[in-house]
Amino acid sequence: MKSGAIAQPSCRVVVLISGNGSNLQALIDYPQKQYVISQVISNRADAFGLQRAQRAGIGTAVLDHKQFSSREGFDGELIRLIDSHQPDLVVLAGFMRILSSGFVQHFAGRLLNIHPSLLPAYKGTNTHQRVLDAGDRFHGVSVHFVTEELDGGPVVAQAIIPVNEGDTKETLAQRVATQEHRLYPEVVSWFAAGRLKIHNDGSARLDQHVLPPQGMQFNTEQTQVKTVE
Repeated sequence: MKSGAIAQPSCRVVVLISGNGSNLQALIDYPQKQYVISQVISNRADAFGLQRAQRAGIGTAVLDHKQFSSREGFDGELIRLIDSHQPDLVVLAGFMRILSSGFVQHFAGRLLNIHPSLLPAYKGTNTHQRVLDAGDRFHGVSVHFVTEELDGGPVVAQAIIPVNEGDTKETLAQRVATQEHRLYPEVVSWFAAGRLKIHNDGSARLDQHVLPPQGMQFNTEQTQVKTVE
C-alpha cells in the first residue's frame, strides 16, 4: 500500500434478506463502516432490498426456497452460494426463514441477527403488539449471534425505547426500526474490526470483555451505554 493511502475495509459480509431491506440500506449507508458487503441474497425475487443493493453496486442473487422439498435442501444450497463469496460474516436483515441446525453450525460465530424486542423477552413474531398487550413500559431491539435456539443466541447489544401512552403497534414498529438502523451497522463494524467475537464458552465478548446477558444497552432517551461487566 502506498504511503498515506487509506486502508480499505477487508471484512467481507453477505447479507440475507426477504423483503424491504431497510436494515440493509442502513448497513450500506453507515459512514464509519469497516466492512464491505460482497453479496445480497434473497429467498424472494420481489424483495425490494435487491433493488437497494443493485443501486449501491452490490451483487445480488435469488434462491427461492419454494423450489426445494426440504428446509435442509434449501439451506444446503444457500450454504454453497454464500461460501462462494468467502464471507467473514453473514448478516440476517429481515430474512424470514427458520434456519436448520446444519446452517447455523456451519456459520457458527460469524452469523448475526437483529430482533425487534429486548431479548430474551418476546422471541418470535408480532413483538410490538405483544409488548402493548403486556403493558410493558419499555421495548426495543436486540442484535445477537445466531445459535440453534430461535432468537436465543448471545445478545451483543440492545437499544431501549419507552412505550408511550397512545402507542400502537405501528408507532412502536417505526420507532424500533429507527433504532435498528442505528444499532445494526455499529455492531457489524465491531465484528469487522475484530472487537466482537464468540468465545469457546459460548459467551459474546467485546474488546475481550464478556458481555452481560442483555449485551451493551443503549438507553435512547439518555444516550448512555451500560459498561461491560
